[in-house]
Amino acid sequence: MEWQHHAEHLAQLVTDPDSRWLASVASVPRHELVPRWWERNDQGGWSLRIGADNPDAWIKAAYSDRSLITRVGDSHADHAKPDDRPEGSPTSSATLPSLIVSMLRHGRLGPGLDLLDLGTGAGGLTAYAACRIGAQHVTSLDVDPYLTSAAADRLAPMGLRPRFFAMDATEKIPGTYDRIIATVGMPPGPGLRPVLGALRNGGRLVTTVARTTMILTGWKQANGDVIGRIERDWAGFMLTRSGSDYPPPLAELFAQAREADGEEVTTGRYPVVNVADAWEVRSMLEVRAPGVELGYWTHGRTRTAYLIHPDGSWARASGEWTAPPTVHQGGPQRLWDTVESIRTRMLSEGGLPLYGADARVTPDGVIHLSRGRWKAALGAP
Repeated sequence: MEWQHHAEHLAQLVTDPDSRWLASVASVPRHELVPRWWERNDQGGWSLRIGADNPDAWIKAAYSDRSLITRVGDSHADHAKPDDRPEGSPTSSATLPSLIVSMLRHGRLGPGLDLLDLGTGAGGLTAYAACRIGAQHVTSLDVDPYLTSAAADRLAPMGLRPRFFAMDATEKIPGTYDRIIATVGMPPGPGLRPVLGALRNGGRLVTTVARTTMILTGWKQANGDVIGRIERDWAGFMLTRSGSDYPPPLAELFAQAREADGEEVTTGRYPVVNVADAWEVRSMLEVRAPGVELGYWTHGRTRTAYLIHPDGSWARASGEWTAPPTVHQGGPQRLWDTVESIRTRMLSEGGLPLYGADARVTPDGVIHLSRGRWKAALGAP
């Protein structure tokens, strides 16, 4: 299959003409990393796409700047049958190349520096990095042994043989590294400690924070702290997971959020928003009420948002288009009130203080944020 000019076109699309990553993107046959993938169908479910069955569609998908979902729940596209219809959330993907390049740029890679790629996925970041700094300086880690095995098998014919580990990065990371780039949302607190321990003094960390779109970058100090910032761009990555799938959603609480009257019924101040797609609001909500899970539903002009929290709090806001919604809430926290206070601050101040904030990550994994007089901590006991 002739793929080189497609890869060159992709490289021109996702890098600058003088980018040090242009040659890497142009030299990787991305279609070989994603022979099968899942796509949403008209019924809102997942349908299998097999590249060899439609080479033109395969090339088009692989060399477009888009993410390709390779695993839904515990069903990997490589092992699926054409009539399989998996349920659940995506659990692995081939990340869109422009985002991979952005994360690599934040990593400040250079000759002789050892890189740990957290979240192998389909192996795209591992491949680009190995092309640029040499596979002997690249290690890739994923909780799923099939993903690391498949990536190793697919990179080897390209002449790329980085080191792979299959393990839970929130529990243990072998070795130490000059650069760590995580393309999964890392949880602040204890789950971040192994990452910090694997970063050499003077090394650089690039990661997103779980359930947010914040990219945290920083340099490790001699005292073990990582000092940096929340970058002014953003990324949405899947959460880390410790098993073959994410824990089941809080089904009973979601049912309560869908149907119950709650302890308080009010009229909201602002139209209903899909919080998951309102990235700044979503990120600040995670700072204010860590662990919130989200749902969103539309029917005609009616929009309904659901929020639930492991402490038993829940909220439902439902309204027609831009009309003020009716809000039902229960549990110890008033989650929709928190969302509305975040939106009020955003409107009154012209933005939120998250992006561009100073960041300090202490060895216990707690992320301390500050900007002006605003301060917050994620992952504190």
